[in-house]
Amino acid sequence: MKRFESGSLIPGATWRAEAETEAEVVRKAVENLRNLHGETEIRPDMIDRIKARIVDTDTKAPSRH
Repeated sequence: MKRFESGSLIPGATWRAEAETEAEVVRKAVENLRNLHGETEIRPDMIDRIKARIVDTDTKAPSRH
């Protein structure tokens, strides 16, 4: 699972997106920018900033051998 926390880009923001793939997280983040913030143009540098802040949330316990 992948996650983007908007607060990692915009201090104080609390919105987050989670999905199986980075592409889906980016799509959700762009949709949020358009629908909730009225952005009409999403520049490539904004996409790059979102991608740089996506984290992997898969927490697999280390094996104990």
